[in-house]
Amino acid sequence: MRIVAGVAALAMLVAGTSTAQADVLEYVAMGDSAAAGPLIPNQDPALWCLRSSNNNYPQVAAKILGAKLTDVTCSGATTDDFAGRQFGFVKPQYDALSKSTDLVSITIGGNDVGLVQTALGCINLLPEPVGLSCRDRLTAGGDQVAAKIAQWAPEFGAALDEVKRRAPQAKILVTGYGTYVRPGGCYPVQPIWARDADFIQGSVNLLSATAKAEAEKRGASYVDLAAVSVGHDTCAKPSERYLEGLIPTTIAAPLHPNAAGMKVFGTTVARAVQQAQPSKA
Repeated sequence: MRIVAGVAALAMLVAGTSTAQADVLEYVAMGDSAAAGPLIPNQDPALWCLRSSNNNYPQVAAKILGAKLTDVTCSGATTDDFAGRQFGFVKPQYDALSKSTDLVSITIGGNDVGLVQTALGCINLLPEPVGLSCRDRLTAGGDQVAAKIAQWAPEFGAALDEVKRRAPQAKILVTGYGTYVRPGGCYPVQPIWARDADFIQGSVNLLSATAKAEAEKRGASYVDLAAVSVGHDTCAKPSERYLEGLIPTTIAAPLHPNAAGMKVFGTTVARAVQQAQPSKA
């Protein structure tokens, strides 16, 4: 009888363990440096991706959700790197997906359209009119950045379709980019003329809006990170910034989220997941 009882108890224990394992949320984070968190302590041993191992937004969200995270975000990634090998050796980000994946977050597009390079090309150390306006240069004959974004849109849509094919049961969250600079900029705190600052943030907003539109076409959810970073842009006091300027004031990459920003962004992503879950009776 003791043997039978022991076997029964063991069976219940194994069943309980299996149930607990089945209840763990399998989360895959895909994307570029805006999700990876370059230079934010601590950095993943895979240094080529400049990915924070515990303080980027996927890590923050996973901790809140109690999820099992597979973080394949990588600085410098473009949409092509979802299917291809970044740097020639990093596994395609799609490879992290499977039929058991429950949640996918995606932040991509900035490198596809060259946003950081555009911003760097807008630096003017001297006030107007000593210098050249990047807005004037990039909109002569048509908005070059907007054209790149329009060209990227169907590529991103196809990527979302592939994510859904590989992870058919997963909830897909597409995040936008943050508010990097407020209207009119803050020259000379950030050495970018007012009209150029508005052009840069307008381009960021257009990229995010395009990602949102492609997501909504496919029933994916969009998480607005621009809204939660208003007032915490590169013009804010260093202690209030979620995003770093050209000269970082914390350990983070220039023109990227810092640890404080990642904490807020991760909390926002986790809240979006929680709000989408049906309430228990």
